[in-house]
Amino acid sequence: MKLIPDNASNAERGFFTALLSLAGAMVVLLLTGTVFALVRSPAAGPILKLGKPQAVTTARTTENDDIRVFSGLGRLRIPLANSSTLILSIAFPYLANDIQFTEELAAKIDDFRIIAADYFSSLPAEKTIKIDEETAKTEILSLYNANLRLGRIETLYFSDMMIID
Repeated sequence: MKLIPDNASNAERGFFTALLSLAGAMVVLLLTGTVFALVRSPAAGPILKLGKPQAVTTARTTENDDIRVFSGLGRLRIPLANSSTLILSIAFPYLANDIQFTEELAAKIDDFRIIAADYFSSLPAEKTIKIDEETAKTEILSLYNANLRLGRIETLYFSDMMIID
């Protein structure tokens, strides 16, 4: 089987020879890279690094952890026993790469709003003047976690917490 026709001119023969040489070099390069990848240790670092070197952080997270803050509850307006209104935003960190837990959190938004509203609206009038934030966080966190099946919330953050008469 001839790859270069007999009636080709010298320029065409040179062009075909160059193309065949290039294709052969690419095949050899691909085979060499494949063999190298199969032999190389999976724990080995990258061979080449492009761009500026990044500062090394000693954070607690691993490379696979994508920690985000869930703030899907929005701003809650909760009527209190003393006829005032509590305005509150609740947020908490979660692992975004845990898809099932993330979906469960999205499905439970209304439940979380109701739990928080029920907790604060059931406080006696004398406790609504000075709400113990840490106790409220602990009790709401335990109620949230009792409502979850696929994961746990570690900590809650309250922001925009104010009481309006």
